[in-house]
Amino acid sequence: MKVLAICGSLRATSSNTAIIRAAARLAPAGMEVVEFERLAALPHFSQDLDVEPLPEPVRDLRARIADAGALFISSPEYAHGMPGSLKNALDWLVSDAAMIEKPIGLLNASSRSTFAHPQLAETLRTMSAILVEGASIVVPLDGRRLDAAGIAADPELAALLRRALDALRNNLR
Repeated sequence: MKVLAICGSLRATSSNTAIIRAAARLAPAGMEVVEFERLAALPHFSQDLDVEPLPEPVRDLRARIADAGALFISSPEYAHGMPGSLKNALDWLVSDAAMIEKPIGLLNASSRSTFAHPQLAETLRTMSAILVEGASIVVPLDGRRLDAAGIAADPELAALLRRALDALRNNLR
C-alpha cells in the first residue's frame, strides 16, 4: 500500500513535514509513505491551464494521487485557514477523478490550530474524498522542535502516528 503524503507548508523546517516523515519511518510492513515534494512547483490554478497538455507538475501530482491507495495531508494553519499553496493544489485536483473516494488522513502539528482542519475537511468532502476519522489527528508538537527522528522516537507521538497509519490502512478501498 502506497500512501502519498502532502505537506501544506513550504517551510524547510516545517513541523508538519516532520510529522509526515515520522509517519514514513513508522509505517508498518507493506505500507510505504511517500512525500510529495513539489507543492511549490504547481502553477497558480487557472481553468484556462486545466487542459491537455497539463503543466508537468500538475500531471505529476495527479498521477501520484491516482497511484496511491490513500493520502495523508499535514497542514499548518495560517490566518485561520489552510495555506494558499495547499488550496492551490486542491484546486488542481477538483476536476480529477483520482480524489473521488480516496481515503485521507489529516495531520496537524498544533493543538491551537482549530480553523484550518475543518476548512480542509470541508474542501475534501466537497471533492468526494473519504476522511478517515482515526487517521485524522493532532500530533501535539506545540512548539517542541522535533524532527522526524525525534517524533518517531517519542513513545506518545509515535503511538498516535501508528494508530493513524493503522486507521488509514483499515480504510483502503
